[in-house]
Order: sequence, then structure tokens, then C-alpha cells
Amino acid sequence: MQEAEALSISIRGVRKTYGRVRALDSVDLDVKAGEFLTLLGPSGSGKTTLLMIIAGFIRPDCGSLRFGGREMILTPPHRRGIGMVFQSYALFPHMSVASNVAYPLKLRGVGKEEINRRVEEALELVQLSGLGNRRSNELSGGQKQRVALARAIVFAPRILLMDEPLSALDKKLREQMQLELRQLHDTLGMTTVYVTHDQREALTMSDRIAVINNGALMQLDTPRRIYDRPAGAFTADFIGESILLPAQVRNGAVYGGGIAVSADGEPPPDGEYYLLLRPEQLRLLDEESKDGYNVFAGTAQKSVYQGESVLLYVNLAGGEQLRVRHNGEAGVAEGDKVYLGLRRERVVLVARDGE
Repeated sequence: MQEAEALSISIRGVRKTYGRVRALDSVDLDVKAGEFLTLLGPSGSGKTTLLMIIAGFIRPDCGSLRFGGREMILTPPHRRGIGMVFQSYALFPHMSVASNVAYPLKLRGVGKEEINRRVEEALELVQLSGLGNRRSNELSGGQKQRVALARAIVFAPRILLMDEPLSALDKKLREQMQLELRQLHDTLGMTTVYVTHDQREALTMSDRIAVINNGALMQLDTPRRIYDRPAGAFTADFIGESILLPAQVRNGAVYGGGIAVSADGEPPPDGEYYLLLRPEQLRLLDEESKDGYNVFAGTAQKSVYQGESVLLYVNLAGGEQLRVRHNGEAGVAEGDKVYLGLRRERVVLVARDGE
């Protein structure tokens, strides 16, 4: 199958309201040509509304939407040249797999021989070669997802939109399909906008992630920057396992969890912040291993065995509760005095998002 000539997407001042509910609040967003960008947020955040505006199924109250410099707000969906994969797959149950995949080509008046060639290529790309004669209602969930994907890419769209396409699959198949979708994106080179509420899925697949909450764009960055350097409390709490410990900066010094915190680099301006702690970045320390760490002293509470690790809950003297992941060899019992270490290069302060 030919590689798509990818288009950039430019969104400016897009707003959408439903009565008193503001689904999108003046969103500005640029998607680079050939990029895999994920719209990530909780249910009701506005991410699907934004995707449907890009697709043309919802018209915004105001704003601009451009594909490669061309204004698209008034262009109907069928003239936008986009491929679309829905959460429900939206396959025709009375049609065969091949007929489902061929449908966009028939609408475009492509000849029969060309249709057959492209359908075969698309099915091969999604690993469904030889299944063209099956009915879609005879397929497994993973196979249906592949058919929907083949139908979306068979006409070589320059933009591919996907609305939580893996949400109905079991965990193992979902993780496998994440890698396959990313590989397919790299092979075809089209611009991809992907919607999910699963933060691990977004981190696995994306070039960049747009974190959306309450109709607003909270942060736009690479997966590593989103995880390691979240811009605010919402992103820090939503991405990964996190503990937000109240902290303060006073006269250039950082305080949190009852201790003075040492950090690399210059601290932010004086004020109220959160200290972001992640269970996998904390370490259980003994008396001989405290050098080089910010040390939080506390009392061990419950331990939760999770297979590859043990999650230990620790109460600090000030009443805050931390969590640390360890390999289970420490032999910590409930009520033991424990010390948790955080290296200075792991210290991250995040804004309190308007508090």
C-alpha cells in the first residue's frame, strides 16, 4: 500500500458548548504532519468532542480548523479525506470482511480490479490475509478491530482518526494491538489523532500527548516530558501512579513532607506547590544508605503483593501517606519504622492548577 502524504492539523480558538456545559474552551492545538498525537483525558473531558470536530461530525461554536493550511470548518465529513476508526468498529454485519474494507473505495468510484488489489493489500497490512470472505459477525473482537482499521486506511487517507478503538479488547490483546497500530502508523506515514482515557496506552503509542480536562488543553508534550515533568497537578495526578505531597518554596528553599528538600537546579518562585512522588522512584533505605537521598521517615502500614513487586504504604509523622514499590526482599512488617529515599534529581514540583 502506498505511503500517505500526511497533512498537518491546526486548531485555533475552537469552542463548543451544550447549553451551560462548555465541552471545549477555546482550544489551540497543532498536530504535525505524520505525527501520532493522542488526546488523553478522563470521561467527559472533551477529547472525543475535539476528535469529532476534526472529523466534521460536530461543528464548533467558533474557531478555525485547518488541514495543511486549508480551512475545513464548513467542509462536510465525506470531503475531508480522513480515515476513521470508531470505538464500536461500525462494521456492516451483513457484509463480508472484503466488502466492508472495499466500501470506501466503492463510494469513490474506484474500479473493481483496483478495489480487489487495495483490499488485499489492506488486509495483509492488518494481518487478515485469507479472511476476506468471512462475515464480520463471525470474527473475534481483535479481528473486527483490524477490519475497521483496514477499512479506514484502504483509500490512503492523509489523516487517520481513532476514537478509543482498543477499549473493548482484553488487556493482553490491547497491548499487542497498541504496538501493531504504532507500527502501521510508521509504515504508512499518515497523520494520526488517537483518543483514549488510558494513560499507559497514550505513553506507549504517542509522539506527543495532549492532556485535556474540562474542555481545556492542560499540557502538550512528549510522553517522557508529560510523565517526568507534568505542568500542573491534574496532569501529575492523571499520568501514572503518583502522590502529590503539599510543598512550599520559601526564600528559595523547598519544604515538603516535614523535611527540607534538596533538588537539582533552581527552585521555582516562592509559593505553594505539590511535590510529585512516584512509588517506583522512591527507595527503601537502611541506616547505611541514606547519603544522596532526601529521606522521609515513616511507619509501615499494609503491604500489597502485586506479582512483580510489592506496594508498601507508609504513614509520615505529619499524617501524609506515601507508597513505595519494592521487590519484597526487605522483610518490612506493619508498624516498622522505615525510611524512604528520593534522589535530588527526581524532585519535581508542580503548580496547584489555580488553587
